[in-house]
Amino acid sequence: MTALDRIPVRISDVELNRRWSAVRTAMGKHGVDALVMQNTNDWLGGYVKWFTDIPANNGYPRSIIFHADGPMTVIEMGPAGHRKKMGGDDPIHRGIDEMVFSPSFSSIAYTEGDDARLVAEELKHRSYRRIGWIGGGFLPHAFRQSIEAALGTSATFVEAADLVDPIKAIKSAEEQTLIRKAAALQDAVFEKVLGAIKPGMRDVDVTALAWREGQVLGSEQGVFLGFSSPMGRFAGFAGRHLQGRTLQPGDHLPLLIEINGPGGFYTEIARTIVLGLASQELLDGFAVVKAAQDAALKRMKPGTLCRDIAAAHDAYMNERGLPAELRVYSHGQGYDMVERPLIRADESMAIAEGMCFSVHPGYDTPTMFAMICDNYLIGPNGPGECLHRTEKKIFEV
Repeated sequence: MTALDRIPVRISDVELNRRWSAVRTAMGKHGVDALVMQNTNDWLGGYVKWFTDIPANNGYPRSIIFHADGPMTVIEMGPAGHRKKMGGDDPIHRGIDEMVFSPSFSSIAYTEGDDARLVAEELKHRSYRRIGWIGGGFLPHAFRQSIEAALGTSATFVEAADLVDPIKAIKSAEEQTLIRKAAALQDAVFEKVLGAIKPGMRDVDVTALAWREGQVLGSEQGVFLGFSSPMGRFAGFAGRHLQGRTLQPGDHLPLLIEINGPGGFYTEIARTIVLGLASQELLDGFAVVKAAQDAALKRMKPGTLCRDIAAAHDAYMNERGLPAELRVYSHGQGYDMVERPLIRADESMAIAEGMCFSVHPGYDTPTMFAMICDNYLIGPNGPGECLHRTEKKIFEV
């Protein structure tokens, strides 16, 4: 047995090299010597997974220096002072020259400078002059400040997310195959829930059943959101902390399945389940959001600016006496639950072939939550068929 036997789904060397080559080409155009990134989870921490095929998780920081002219340097939790030289050809830690370790924890304030010191030492050793942060505004303050202070005036730091995001957003054929598998996995999880949900179960019993099914089928991380109420009272999305209620006959439960699939790619699906008959109000609300989803999809053609689609959606809702979108009703997905581009008024990116979008318009009242959620891949003329095969309706069981 080798270590490779432990990896359920491994991104190909060809795919990783495609990503690295595209980013290095962009770095060359902008004169960037290295990119620095850090993630601590694989819900909204997809950059390190995209570059290395290994996720950050459990709150432990994983920092990457992506060099323009050679394999990466990784700094992560481990024994102090320990270094592991790999030379870029390790079969597990592919594209990595060296791993450097530090027992630092976000819960221990006095370790806040440990990882930054190791990153700064590497950047100074290589005499880099122009360094790009990936999501620099969301990096820990001490991490970013310490690195910039250590390099002083010898280097210029720039935000480089706009350099990477357009590459990351367009999915290769290999990535699209895994995205389709994620959607199929979620359909199977929802079908399992439909066959088991009944009065007497708690909301958390439903989501625990769904979690187990997803894990068995190949999911690694994600969330199940939803809490129940009697018909005629608001029922919405919430995590395990608010899932203690016991289901009664006639109740309804909106359920969002937002877990990743084999290989770590996210999609998401949401439907409402009723233990009995749905009210006309709920049925009418679902019809409205389904129509809004259809209308949104017709606008999502390659070349269309995302901000223009967001404005058109708000106008569509307002014309029907419904509220404009104050959150995000559609967004890209991949290694992150939410990634660019966003269908939002301040998004600079345009729709492009190969992007994957979750599309989930909704609105709520004191007595109802109307929602729908599905995923689509963008083809040459717009969205293809819905990736989820679950019927678009209110499910009465």
